[in-house]
Amino acid sequence: MTRVLLLGNRKRREVCSECQRVLPRLREFAEVVEIDMSRAELTVSDADFAIVIGGDGSLLRAARALAPRRIPALGVHVGRLGFLAEVQPGELDDAIAAIESGAFEIAPRMMIHCRATRGDQTLLDTVALNDAVVSRGALSRLVSIGLYINGEHVTDYNGDGLIVSTPVGSTAHSLAAGGPILEADLRAFVVTPICPHTLTNRPLVIPAAGTIEMVINPIDLPTALTVDGQVYAELKPADRVTVTMAEEDLRLIKTGARSYYQTLREKLGWGGHPNYGNSTNP
Repeated sequence: MTRVLLLGNRKRREVCSECQRVLPRLREFAEVVEIDMSRAELTVSDADFAIVIGGDGSLLRAARALAPRRIPALGVHVGRLGFLAEVQPGELDDAIAAIESGAFEIAPRMMIHCRATRGDQTLLDTVALNDAVVSRGALSRLVSIGLYINGEHVTDYNGDGLIVSTPVGSTAHSLAAGGPILEADLRAFVVTPICPHTLTNRPLVIPAAGTIEMVINPIDLPTALTVDGQVYAELKPADRVTVTMAEEDLRLIKTGARSYYQTLREKLGWGGHPNYGNSTNP
């Protein structure tokens, strides 16, 4: 029998309501295991697929548990911006019918493996779907970060921080910092400086086969690593953050509800014509 994980933060009323609404439909053809993502730990067992109901944060958190187990995920957007989830709540019944009949595709999405070390000590070791960000702490002062690619020193960034993102994450923090948008199925990293002190510092796009290292230069200022906006570690001078492509992808279920470019148009407000006002003057 098909086994389905139903994931959502039950502290959010709209998420809880949608989970309860869809349960009878899922139970018509599957064994449903409900997981409340408001708990401190997200433990995931084997399943044929997962439905993640919530905002982008819910899918980011679920991805770290689902990807290593190769469990495909359908994202259902109940939140604010929602770049990652293909399906809106009103489209969920059609999406479930598509899954039941096999009328769907699996879209692999590259993830990163991020490891922070202090000498021989491991501070943090995790996978992520969006990005790894090294940035200043509470004090509003410049931090200095050495960037190394495949062992070669590229440059030292002085500014508010440095972002290493996946193509999926290129529409998140990296985009807000002036980085480019990459198609979600590409295999590449985007390295984006945050408010660089040197104006010639610009985002870099490098192949995903590379190894990226960010080393905290010896300036005694509060610095931190944040992964997917959810996993955090404080850093000190000489600490090293290594980012590589993860062994496993997140396997997203795509039912054709909307294309990647349709999502960009809807979420970023693309299209239409400039508002020239009512003036008839040339």
